Amino acid sequence: MQPLWRRFVPAATPLSLRERVRSALGAMLGILVTGALAAWALGPTTALPFLIAPMGASAVLLFAVPASPLAQPWSIVGGNLVAALVGVSVAALVHDPILAAALAIAGAVGSMMALRCVHPPSGAVALTAVLGGPAIHDLGYGFVLWPVGVNSLLLLAAALLFNNLTGRPYPHPGIAAAPGRTDPVAAPLGFSGEDLDAALEDFDQILDVGRSDLEAILRQAQLRATRRRSGQTDCAAIMTRDVVAIAPHAPLMEALALLRRHHIKVLPVTDESARVVGIVTQTDLLDKAAWDRRGPRLGLLRRLRLTAARGRAPHGSVEDIMTSPVVTLRPDSPIGEVVLQMSGLGLHHLPVVGPDDRLVGIVSQGDLVAALLTDATRHQAEVPTPRMLAPA
Repeated sequence: MQPLWRRFVPAATPLSLRERVRSALGAMLGILVTGALAAWALGPTTALPFLIAPMGASAVLLFAVPASPLAQPWSIVGGNLVAALVGVSVAALVHDPILAAALAIAGAVGSMMALRCVHPPSGAVALTAVLGGPAIHDLGYGFVLWPVGVNSLLLLAAALLFNNLTGRPYPHPGIAAAPGRTDPVAAPLGFSGEDLDAALEDFDQILDVGRSDLEAILRQAQLRATRRRSGQTDCAAIMTRDVVAIAPHAPLMEALALLRRHHIKVLPVTDESARVVGIVTQTDLLDKAAWDRRGPRLGLLRRLRLTAARGRAPHGSVEDIMTSPVVTLRPDSPIGEVVLQMSGLGLHHLPVVGPDDRLVGIVSQGDLVAALLTDATRHQAEVPTPRMLAPA
């Protein structure tokens, strides 16, 4: 059993010293810039507040956990404005401060959830509108614009600049694959996006992590577990050695003929020494070539782009549509590493090259999935089955 006191302490995500310093420095600069600009705009003689306390809580989210859904631009701006509107309205209608505070919080939370702009510090904004005293009450609905609206926008601008300048994309874009993209390796072996959506619906609570980030983290953990269980199996054990390749100067029709004749989807492109210089797939022929009754050819726009890039006219050969440079593997590369490469890059085939960088084989998605399923079956067979005792 977990000790009782441990249940009150959250399990912290490992963070580097650099990340901690960056978060603290960002929060400091954010509040400094917000307060200084607001005070300068008001001037020294005004009695209006230039900075309200909830901005400190907003700064924690925007600079310490900028990937959180609660810290995104619409969350802070929408949440703070909605909470301020609710708080001012309740304060004008309900004169009992305790009841007004409770109603303001309830209205703010409900409104933010309905508008998808939940921002925890906005609860303090609603309370400030109710309990802020005569100076806040005298502002009326002006409190929504100043200081709440201006403070929120200034702090958001500081977060946009600081986070992006220090290497943290903000607003947070999410790290999962775009909708409709299927992971070539993880999909046959693990959960689907629909499974995750159903689980989140069953959980029925707000999580402080985006759905796309949660999916990416789970898939990464799944891939690493697959790599760990794959043992010592390497590319040499699963790769196809009889590889059909093509020269870079071969015409497009030759590439199409090879793909059709051998019922394959990819052709490594090799030079005279069998070194891989590119790769051409069915998708390359479909997307990068124009088609007529005779087959694939280079379209006018692609010819112009290639001419401008190379300084010479293209000849309508494989090198004009191939993908280059190419991610390659070694025969001794563990298949766990292949899992990460294929899943991370969205690839279905990877060439295997020897010590001299010459083509020796190719690993396909089918080869990899078959090997992983074999390893999983072997691992399951090695797990002892519990013996049932007959009743006395």
